[in-house]
Amino acid sequence: MPTPIEIMLADSNPLVLSAMSEIFEKDDRFSVIATSATAEGFLSAFLRVPTLVGVVEWNLPLLGAAKLIEVLREQSAPPRIVIFDDQAGDLPRRAMAAGAAGFAPRSGEVNGLLSTCVDVAAGKMVFPFVDVRELQADPIQSLSRKERAILEALSKGLTNRELSAELGITTNTVKFHLSNLYEKLSVRNRAQAIAFYYASRLPAEKGS
Repeated sequence: MPTPIEIMLADSNPLVLSAMSEIFEKDDRFSVIATSATAEGFLSAFLRVPTLVGVVEWNLPLLGAAKLIEVLREQSAPPRIVIFDDQAGDLPRRAMAAGAAGFAPRSGEVNGLLSTCVDVAAGKMVFPFVDVRELQADPIQSLSRKERAILEALSKGLTNRELSAELGITTNTVKFHLSNLYEKLSVRNRAQAIAFYYASRLPAEKGS
């Protein structure tokens, strides 16, 4: 038999977490390594025993799934994250933008969640409710992680010197990243970049 897919589960609702754990444990294709009710608990468990796939809710306390994925990316072999949550607003698109590998709605069939995890473990991206063309058309998605960090810090009104101190890079490197950032967003200066940043956040806030 093939080696079971090692999986970790995280959900703040104990009933959902218990149900998920039971579903995966009954399926020979999976091996549940750990469960957690918080993002911090998930991260701690992963650092002790790395897994291939993680199934988490979007608003997982206290970090949230987006921040958890960002932190996990710093690991040499981060887990592929499946967001298991309500299909509300543009949540599937936001999950993809955050770096998740898949999305499964709570209202869907159990087999849908299981098959999504199998496909994700095989290296596939599974987002049945997302128009990928719309996501690719968003300039924010073209930014590197460092450029996104600079844009977010820029929105706080920080100077180049302050950006340098906060991000631990030289002012020349800040200028280099800002130049690339302006080009990718098709803006000319800091004010326009900040305006673009807040305008891009408005649709996401409505879906939260």
